[in-house]
Amino acid sequence: MNQKPELSFRQIWNMCVGFLGIQFAFSLQNADVSRIFQTLGADLREIPMLWVAAPLSGLIVQPLIGYASDHTWTRLGRRRPYFLGGALLTTLALVWMPGASAVWIAAAMLWLMDASINVSMEPFRAFVGDQLPDGQRPLGFALQSFFIGVGAVLASLLPWVLAKFGVANVAPAGQIPATVRIAFYVGAAILLGAMLWTVVTTREYAPDRLLGFARKNLSLPLMDVSRAWRLGLAMLVAGALAVALIRRFTLAKDLYLLAAGLIVFGALFAWLSRTASRGMVRQVMGDLYGMPAAMRKLAWVQFFSWFALFAMWIYTTPTVTSVQFGSSDPRSLAYNTGANWVGVLFAASNVFVIAGAVVIPFMVRRLGLRWSHLLNLAVGGLGLASFAWVHSPHWLLLSMAGVGFASASINSLPYTLLSDNLPAEKMGVYMGIFNFFIVIPQMLAASVLGGLVHALFADQPAFGLVLAGVSMVIGGICTLRVAEPEPSPGTPQEALGAGG
Repeated sequence: MNQKPELSFRQIWNMCVGFLGIQFAFSLQNADVSRIFQTLGADLREIPMLWVAAPLSGLIVQPLIGYASDHTWTRLGRRRPYFLGGALLTTLALVWMPGASAVWIAAAMLWLMDASINVSMEPFRAFVGDQLPDGQRPLGFALQSFFIGVGAVLASLLPWVLAKFGVANVAPAGQIPATVRIAFYVGAAILLGAMLWTVVTTREYAPDRLLGFARKNLSLPLMDVSRAWRLGLAMLVAGALAVALIRRFTLAKDLYLLAAGLIVFGALFAWLSRTASRGMVRQVMGDLYGMPAAMRKLAWVQFFSWFALFAMWIYTTPTVTSVQFGSSDPRSLAYNTGANWVGVLFAASNVFVIAGAVVIPFMVRRLGLRWSHLLNLAVGGLGLASFAWVHSPHWLLLSMAGVGFASASINSLPYTLLSDNLPAEKMGVYMGIFNFFIVIPQMLAASVLGGLVHALFADQPAFGLVLAGVSMVIGGICTLRVAEPEPSPGTPQEALGAGG
C-alpha cells in the first residue's frame, strides 16, 4: 500500500489560503444581512424565512458539486475549477447585494451569494482529504479554521473601522449605510484574490494516483437500496400529516417548508428503490441512504451545532441592538451603533477561532477528538445563552470567546473524524452529503425559530440565543457517540492529534 507523502507547512498553508476569502464573504453575510433586511423594512418575524435562501441553496448545491468534483479532471485539476467558478459568482453577489433597493432583491442576492460560496467551499473540504495523509489532516483542518478566523475578524470589524474613519454609518430610510456597502466591495476583492492564490500555488493528484494510496481499501460495500421505499413512505406520510396539521391549526406558514422537505425527500427515496438510473441524482441519493455509520452519528453533532450557529446569525443583531443598546429602530443612531458592535463581537469571536486553531490540536492530544469537541461546544453554548442576561456590551466579548472556540472546533474536528472514514473516490460527494446536516438544521431554524420566539418569548430575540446555546451543548454531548478513529497502517497514534 502507498502512503500519501507529507506536505510542507508552506504547501498546506497555500492550499488553505482560499478559505480566508470564503470566510470573509460568509462573515459579511452573517454579520450584516439581518441588518440589511431590517434596513429595507423587513419585520423581525420575517427575517428567519428571508435567511432560508442560504441553507436551501446548500442543500441543493453541495452534494451535486461534491459528486461533480469527484468525477472531474481538467488541466486545472479536480477541485480547483469549482473553487474559481464559485469565487467569481460570489464576487458578483458581494458587489450587487449592498445596492439592493427592496427586501426581495436582497433575499435574491443572498441566495446567489450563498449558492456561489457553496460551489467553492464544499470541494475545499474534500481537497484537504485528497491531498493530506491521515496524520496531517488535523493540521490541514486546523489551518482552515485559522483562515476562517482571520477572514471573519477582518470582515466583521470592517464596518466598525470604516465608521471610526468617518464613513457614514447611517443612511436614509430604505438605503444601505456606506460602511456596509464599502465592506462588501472590499470583501469581493479579498475573496477573489485569496482564491486565486490557492488555485495558482497548489497542485492536485490525478484520480488514478489518488486511488493508488492506502485509503483505496476503505471502499464501502455496495448498499442494497431496494428497501429505501420504506423510508420514503414514512417521510411522505410525515410530510402529508404536517401539511394537514398546519392547515388544521393555522400554524405558522414557515412550517410548510419543513413539510415540503419531507415530501420531496420521501419521493426521492421511494424513487431510489425502483429506479434503474445510474445518473448523478441516483448516486447521491444512494450514498445518502448508505452513508457510513460514523457519518450517521456525526450527523446529530452537526445538526445541533449548526442549528445553534444559524440562530446566532439571525438573532445577534436584534438582540444586541435592543438589549445592550436599547433600540429596535434601524434608522436610529443607537441601533446602527449596536449593529456595528455586533461586527466587533463577531470579530472577537473569530480572534478566538484563530486561537482555537492553535490550541485545539493540543487539546486533541490530551483529551482526544470527542472530548475536545464536547468541551468546546459546551463553552460556546454557555456564551450564547449569556446574551440574555449580560447587559454590558463589553462583557459580551467574553461570551464570544466561548463561541469562537466552539466555531473553531465545529470547522475542524467533525471533518477530521469524518475524513478518516471515507473512501478517496467518494470524498467529494460524502463531504457534500455531510453538509446536509449543516443545511437541514438551518432550514428547521428558518422555519420554526420565528414562531417559537414569538409564541414562547413574546418576540424577545435574546431567547433565540438561549435556544441556540442549549442546542450547542446537546451537539457536544452527541459527539460521545462517535468512535475515535484508529490510525491507518504506517500512521503513529499520536499523529491523530498532531497540529504543529
